[in-house]
Amino acid sequence: MKHRRIPNRRAVIAGAGALALAATATVTLANANASQAPAPEPTLAKLTSVAATKLASQLKTDTAGAFYDAKAKKLVVNVVNKAAAKAVRAKGAEARLVQHTFAQLDSARQTLKSKATIPGTSWGIDPQSNKVVVTADRTVKGTKLDRLTTVAKALGDKVEVRHSKGEFKPFIGGGDAIWGSGARCSLGFNVVKDGQPHFLTAGHCGNEIKSWSDQQGGSAIATTEDSKFPGDDYSLAKYTGDTAHPSEVDLYNGSTQKITKAAEATVGEKVQRSGSTTQVHDGTVKALNASVNYQEGTVEGLIQTDVCAEPGDSGGALFDGETALGLTSGGSGDCSGGGETFFQPVTEALQAYGAEIG
Repeated sequence: MKHRRIPNRRAVIAGAGALALAATATVTLANANASQAPAPEPTLAKLTSVAATKLASQLKTDTAGAFYDAKAKKLVVNVVNKAAAKAVRAKGAEARLVQHTFAQLDSARQTLKSKATIPGTSWGIDPQSNKVVVTADRTVKGTKLDRLTTVAKALGDKVEVRHSKGEFKPFIGGGDAIWGSGARCSLGFNVVKDGQPHFLTAGHCGNEIKSWSDQQGGSAIATTEDSKFPGDDYSLAKYTGDTAHPSEVDLYNGSTQKITKAAEATVGEKVQRSGSTTQVHDGTVKALNASVNYQEGTVEGLIQTDVCAEPGDSGGALFDGETALGLTSGGSGDCSGGGETFFQPVTEALQAYGAEIG
């Protein structure tokens, strides 16, 4: 098992306004006075995904969502008026005028929740299309599909319905494999709570497994202390055996990725996932605060991605370099034909348990 402990390491959860970014020149929008030349647009800084996430946290007021343009290395922020656009550009991000406010899109999402919570569906606000994207898996048909279609049509162009050939389900099967009670999941991140070593994994795994081993049929190395599923999808297990537990993720190529901190994800961010079934795969964050309606119940507040995963990958780590982002929850598809996967934000789990990456 690759989770050998690195002593005395703690992570700091990235918070809003953690640092000020460059490119803070203000903008004067052109006016009707032809004798006055408009002020030049500020030069937008090239941003890493981490810097873009920090900047996005400072620009939530009067915006309609944001996403990271990895190719151009810039943060694009949706706005609905020129005053908001001016504030966004002054902070060093690109402003894009869109039709729907975040409040309008969130209202549409709440309508879907109240009128179309159907197993096999999911939805999340997509800032790139400025819509709530609804996905129906292959189990949604007949009267259920009719109901979903009727609700979506009533919401107009704020909603787009897509269809998946797969089936939304938690990825629990039969990071590093962790075993218990005949089932296998993946370890997410090693953490410290009250000075003691623990690890995080998926809540639907913790519901099923109370005693964990690092090999099938092996001796116990940890016991589940708490699990949340559905609603959320995270659980906490405390190490009981003499097992190494460093703050790193297995890359399945003979090396590991050190994890030093946790942060919120950003739409457009390039990410990696490690799991015991399909090992390491990468992709892009597509939506935040997504809801998925599993057969077992609804989980909300998830990170939606186009990263593939399969049964047994549940609980595994979603990360960007040294930054922990999420725990594999479930999704549809596989790593042969592709699919979409949802992740429990790790910051929420850390806060709930009073734990730190470490």
